[in-house]
Amino acid sequence: MSSRFVRSSKYRHIFGKGSKKEDCYDNLKPSKSAWDSNKVDANNKYAALLWESRGGGSFAVIDLEKKGKYPTNTPLVSGHKANVLDIACSPFNDSVIASVSEDGFGRIWNIPEGGLTENLNDPVQKLIGHRRKVGTVKFHPTAENVIVTSSTDYTVKIWDIETGQVKLDIPGHANIIQSVEWNRNGSLIATSCKDKKIRVLDPRQQEIVSEAAGHPGVKGSRIIWLGDKGTLFNVGFSRASDRCYSILDKSNLSTPITKKNIDTSSGIIMPFYDNDTGMLYLAGKGDGNVRYYEMVNDAPYIHFVSEYKSSTPQLGMNFVPKTICNVSECEVAKALKVSNNMVEPISFTVPRKQTAMFQDDIFPPTAGPDPALSGADWFSGQDADPILISLEDGFVPVVKEAFVAEVVAEEEKELTEKEVREEFEKLKKRVAFLEAEMAKKDARIKELGG
Repeated sequence: MSSRFVRSSKYRHIFGKGSKKEDCYDNLKPSKSAWDSNKVDANNKYAALLWESRGGGSFAVIDLEKKGKYPTNTPLVSGHKANVLDIACSPFNDSVIASVSEDGFGRIWNIPEGGLTENLNDPVQKLIGHRRKVGTVKFHPTAENVIVTSSTDYTVKIWDIETGQVKLDIPGHANIIQSVEWNRNGSLIATSCKDKKIRVLDPRQQEIVSEAAGHPGVKGSRIIWLGDKGTLFNVGFSRASDRCYSILDKSNLSTPITKKNIDTSSGIIMPFYDNDTGMLYLAGKGDGNVRYYEMVNDAPYIHFVSEYKSSTPQLGMNFVPKTICNVSECEVAKALKVSNNMVEPISFTVPRKQTAMFQDDIFPPTAGPDPALSGADWFSGQDADPILISLEDGFVPVVKEAFVAEVVAEEEKELTEKEVREEFEKLKKRVAFLEAEMAKKDARIKELGG
């Protein structure tokens, strides 16, 4: 007689459920750019969505409370001169959004209370320092007004957005940086790169502390931290172009704790980890499904739970903060799925018979909206874990003061065609004058020599 052991877990029966059309954000124009990004990010109030636009770069700011069909003339944030490649919402101020672009610059934006009613063209801060297009941007998880960016100039830069200054600059990458992620307390950074290597950086020492070969496939790779576990999760492709993952110890990147092939699909996988539940979500670009796993501390370290299935492929995805999940319905996670013309909320719920009482076993204290450190504290060498809050009494976002930059960085003014021609004529005249002066001196030298 055979018996089957069933693993005990309160998250074993999590299920994902899509939204009705009227509960989605419809009639949108998500970016079709081939650059690998999540296309969307969210805080407690807004979602920022990369927008398909011509003649410059734009993104939309969606009020999460306003669902349904959006107008064709939806107001946009339009201050970049080329495609916006990545966006990030501040975890500490719902009105602050960062963007980076093919134009080589970063921008910090203040979203007015109530959202956009017209196009927003003027940032509150400019991030000037990269020499080529900027592909990723992430806010620090515990320190206020600190962000990290990476660029096709192969550098990683840490910025103080109050002053617009590059405070730390980390070289050492040999190709395009594909993903950049802070660890739980923001003391380390992990990167994956087109040179097929993964690296752990100490940002304040401005150095790479470890690196190793990642997945050997030629397609894109991503890496994230597994929260308090302190380990890393790397997704990519094998030599045979199978999608695969590995779990890594930051002190021994070259020897994976475990690794496994996932499937033979071709879309880059977007990984997301929920530190509160230990759940890992994998969403492939071009797929309609989202696989989810429970991460544990003992072998085999990862357990497949189930998958959300849909016939609509996703262009991008991200998860909203736990603070705006519906705890009364045991919603432990909520994703925003980007498709051709829509952003669809996907709810991940633990089934419970009694939901009148707060389910503290599945809703431990979670990271709240207040920073644990100032930017100056972090740059001086301090570290701190996120400040945790309970969701038992619900969460009410606090309206914070608008972000104000101490100094706004200035970029070099771009000349008009008329100004370029005028400058060219001035330079021609200057060259002609100098050539004439040199001819006179040469003649004088010959005269004296004769």
